[in-house]
Amino acid sequence: MAAPQADDVRRVAEVAVARAGLVLDGLSLTAAGRRRLLRIDVDLPEDVEGGVPMDAVAAASQQVSAALDESNVMGEQPYVLEVSSPGTDRPLTERRHWLRARKRLVQVTGTDGTRYEDRLTAVDDAGITLGDRVLAWADLKVGRVQVEFGDPSGPDQVED
Repeated sequence: MAAPQADDVRRVAEVAVARAGLVLDGLSLTAAGRRRLLRIDVDLPEDVEGGVPMDAVAAASQQVSAALDESNVMGEQPYVLEVSSPGTDRPLTERRHWLRARKRLVQVTGTDGTRYEDRLTAVDDAGITLGDRVLAWADLKVGRVQVEFGDPSGPDQVED
């Protein structure tokens, strides 16, 4: 079989990841000596809050491995499969990324180059709300969660 095409691998992986209740967030296939390295990032669906449980990542890894073996899309050359969830350094580029970052401190760069930093308070069809500032989707270039140490809601606002 010829070298695998990333699009073919992506199609197989997307179905397998969905079986584990997750979505495919990213995929890269690179040469690593005599082997290839297939890295897959998985995330929760848009309608689920919280972080990706490690059990779900393990289930996705098993599903992807079985699907790749069954499809033979990777061919005969050995490969290493790495499945993980994105970390806090992932750029916020899709609506589901922004939804997951609600209540977090984020830094946003607008399409005009202006930088904003504030707490992400809402995400809707119109765009995002940082504090009391509404930014339309068309005006957003990239955002990043800012790492905070301690309770982001503050000592007087701890929820029960």
